[in-house]
Amino acid sequence: MGFTVAEKIIKAHLIDGQMETGSEIAIKIDQTLTQDATGTMAYLQFESMGLDRVQTELSVSYVDHNTLQEDWKNMDDHRYLQSVAARYGIWFSRPGNGICHQVHLERFGLPGKTLLGSDSHTPTGGGLGMLAIGAGGLDVAVAMGGGAFHLIMPKIVGVHLTGRLKGSTSAKDIILELLRRETVKGGVGTIYEYFGEGVASLSVTQRATICNMGAELGATTSLFPSDEITKQFLDMRSRGNQWLPLQADPDAQYARIIEINLDTLQPMIAQPHSPDNVIDVASITGIPVDQVVIGSCTNSSLEDLAAVASIVKGKVIDPRVSAGITPGSRTTLLAAEKAGILGELIRAGFRILESACGPCIGMGFAPKSGGISLRTFNRNFEGRSGTADARVYLCSPETAAAAALTGQITNPNQFTIDHTNLDTYLLAGIELADDGMLIPPVAIEEAKKITIERGPNIKPCPSPEPIPDSIQLPVLLKTGDNISTDDIMPAGAKVLPLRSNIPEISKFVFTRLDPDFWKRAKEVGSCIIVGGNNYGQGSSREHAALAPMYLGVKAVLVKSYARIHKANLVNYGILPLIFIDPEDYHKIDQNDQLELAHLHSLLETGSSSFEIFNKTKNLIIRVKLDVDDRSRRILRAGGLVPYTRSGGN
Repeated sequence: MGFTVAEKIIKAHLIDGQMETGSEIAIKIDQTLTQDATGTMAYLQFESMGLDRVQTELSVSYVDHNTLQEDWKNMDDHRYLQSVAARYGIWFSRPGNGICHQVHLERFGLPGKTLLGSDSHTPTGGGLGMLAIGAGGLDVAVAMGGGAFHLIMPKIVGVHLTGRLKGSTSAKDIILELLRRETVKGGVGTIYEYFGEGVASLSVTQRATICNMGAELGATTSLFPSDEITKQFLDMRSRGNQWLPLQADPDAQYARIIEINLDTLQPMIAQPHSPDNVIDVASITGIPVDQVVIGSCTNSSLEDLAAVASIVKGKVIDPRVSAGITPGSRTTLLAAEKAGILGELIRAGFRILESACGPCIGMGFAPKSGGISLRTFNRNFEGRSGTADARVYLCSPETAAAAALTGQITNPNQFTIDHTNLDTYLLAGIELADDGMLIPPVAIEEAKKITIERGPNIKPCPSPEPIPDSIQLPVLLKTGDNISTDDIMPAGAKVLPLRSNIPEISKFVFTRLDPDFWKRAKEVGSCIIVGGNNYGQGSSREHAALAPMYLGVKAVLVKSYARIHKANLVNYGILPLIFIDPEDYHKIDQNDQLELAHLHSLLETGSSSFEIFNKTKNLIIRVKLDVDDRSRRILRAGGLVPYTRSGGN
């Protein structure tokens, strides 16, 4: 039996375990990336390992999240990140150089390589045929130190693309259609691998859009084969000599196959407040729109901006619409200027925002109160935009451009797009974008002389305490389904500058659900959280585990978890428990007292299930600790840091 593309890459990087679905495996990591919202903690943890240099082939530190410098905190973090990069042999992408995933795709991504990033949208690299996986910053720190990345071998689901996109239908509509079918939790434990004749009609940036938003499926990652289109992309960036052809074997076997016919696909849109709340654009045309934002790591390439410029050329956006563009990189911005694209956008009335994450993480350009915002982003969780009662829709750049012109949700197929070959402009943009905004590593002897800059907002990363054998915990909060990491640990201009200061940022834990959670947690000392399905979906931010750990959260009991958040809970010594019978969720209420006993035995023996006693209601609830043997050892040690220090791997 032949191998899929994903299996070929995993096989080439396998350090431990068997490539059997559901088995624990460990793989070698070639490249890592961090961004500034997660990077400070990752590098503080890396520093504690006592190494002189990163052990990967390439590691890059990007600044693209905390770029609003309302006071000294963000720039202090940037100085810390730059000095750490210089000290430990890491590339540094300066503020203004662009969004990490877009820049990494342009400058560093390679077919057949493994990439681990402290950002959930790291799978963008799958557009180049990489095995690119998002993880918590602590896992990335271990990888930078030469450690393997441990995961459960995912099942490989094939997505068979036939036909060719028509009219104003775009790559964004492909992934929205997949989300409509699979839902935000349908991809847990899965790698989505795209194949078929339809693949050849998609550019690398289109493929990257699809892989990027595959994170919203809950997937481990997504990827495309590496073919002549991939080679052309690398050739345009003077990296053609690094190209590697990579295709699935003709007799490769997938766990199942999803069929998508591009010939018949129509423009799609995700309604508030979930990326899988997807319908045809045509079915909701006419809804008034207050704001349009085009960009983010999902749709900010030159190709995306060119499509928008083609639609709005010679026109002006509707008077009721506030419209913004966030180019994905400085290179994209320069190429757009050279091609005349930038001028068309400005003449049409678009505001050109910084090449950064910006509005996607609630960092500026928030909608009006109760406003409707169409965004080409990847997430539309309630409140994420920075406006609590805004209604955010996710759509393609083409659909967003049509709405900007008409002032309402509009089927973009009524507009004609000029698909001019952009290679010349793209090449010109790359030539203009010298590498002054990308600072390479220095020689190790010079690096040892560098002093790391630490501002007063950068505090040591707190360590968890080992789990006691028996513990009584109050249920401090009970949540519903699909609780996101934004719900647990919000982003935005007010909170993100505190990412290096856990005592301060912990005051914002669960503030969207319970403004007094922080105070109540400090009063009780230790507690447990109860939740529903898909708990911890969304961002990879480990602060959603680290800050609760600091507040005394010892366990979380839910119906099911999102992959990265569950791993982050383990890394910080929090027990990720699951109801054996989901109906038992209704037998626990907030403020109930739960008793957990014989935990050491549970972690030693690997027993899959045990009993929790609800003292308040005088009843027993059966739960399970559904983790692999290594995770049990990590929990027994009190978290990944003490486990690593004790010689664990």
